[in-house]
Amino acid sequence: MNTHPKITRRHFLQASLASATYLSLPAIAKGANKQKKRIVWVVLRGAQDSLHTVIPYSDSCLSKYRPTIVDKELLAHAHKLDKQFALHPKLTSLSQLYQQGQLAPVVAVSSGYKGRSHFDGQDYLESGQVKFAYDSGWINRLIESSHKSALGVSKTMPIALRGKEKAATWYPSSLKSASDDLYSALQKMYQNDERLLSSLKEGVAANNLVDKSEQKKRAGSFVNLAKNTAKLMLADNGPDVAMLEMNGWDTHNRQKQRLATQFEQLDNGIAALKAGLDQHWNDTLVIVSTEFGRTVKENGTAGTDHGTASCMFLAGGRLKGGRVLGTWPGLKEPDLFQGRDLMPTSNQFDWIGNAIASHWQLSAGQTKQVFPLLDRAIPNLFG
Repeated sequence: MNTHPKITRRHFLQASLASATYLSLPAIAKGANKQKKRIVWVVLRGAQDSLHTVIPYSDSCLSKYRPTIVDKELLAHAHKLDKQFALHPKLTSLSQLYQQGQLAPVVAVSSGYKGRSHFDGQDYLESGQVKFAYDSGWINRLIESSHKSALGVSKTMPIALRGKEKAATWYPSSLKSASDDLYSALQKMYQNDERLLSSLKEGVAANNLVDKSEQKKRAGSFVNLAKNTAKLMLADNGPDVAMLEMNGWDTHNRQKQRLATQFEQLDNGIAALKAGLDQHWNDTLVIVSTEFGRTVKENGTAGTDHGTASCMFLAGGRLKGGRVLGTWPGLKEPDLFQGRDLMPTSNQFDWIGNAIASHWQLSAGQTKQVFPLLDRAIPNLFG
């Protein structure tokens, strides 16, 4: 008995089309309004260390807990934000955005997740519900309630985009590019199948938009993904919301060296996104967050372990930035969570929910439908 699945002509053609790009674009947007307000959510997977990002340089306990990974050299070159906090030296573009009033770090935040598992923490963050469901992400609930569209820059559909509303994914292919002859052949074969012909045209259009000048091995770099996200968002059928991912934040060892590389990529990526959006940056809200933070005290391998509170960033042309938001709990031992972690003083869903509600003028009912974990109002986020 032949146990292999039968390969039909349709299956073969669908596989051939994949050589052009990883793409799933179900009518990605409702119109061609380039003046619309956009949202970009950047997820830092692996638990970003907040004390190495928004450095509380004035806290006298910092050097006691981190004699190796936060040294005098790092502090000397850090970008001071105010009398209490500084950004890591590699976050030059973010520092400039802060000085321009277009970026606001938020300290001591958590999602409300109680454990220290990356997978569960990320699922919780993407779902945005107390009892997270794999088929109901907060971005999908957002586009459902507001009748907008979303794109995940990912090889698979992220939980945040799963739900009742159709969402899209895109990721640069590592396969050989399809030829024009193949596209022509596919068009002829699809001429009597309106659904497949429409998908083919959308795939070709998106593939023509993105930057293919980068070498294949760099196509998936955060900078290149951010650059292409801007192009896709500005297309006539571009999404209202985009979700970007950046891995590599789980720094159990060699944190100082590894985070220097991570921060440089993140900083360059946000700069590329801003440059790509050009004047539309003024109508864009960027949110950068992670699943949880890391321990206050460094470990024996010059790294840190899974913790609780972290930090996040809000950015955009109309944001009322140039200030550090949130309540700082301090690093004295009685102020630490469970004697080891930065104490969370606010929930990041309050910041995300309030920022999006203000940006898109959502009603209280819409906001609560999208963010059931939202617990308080935060006014004056936009100027």
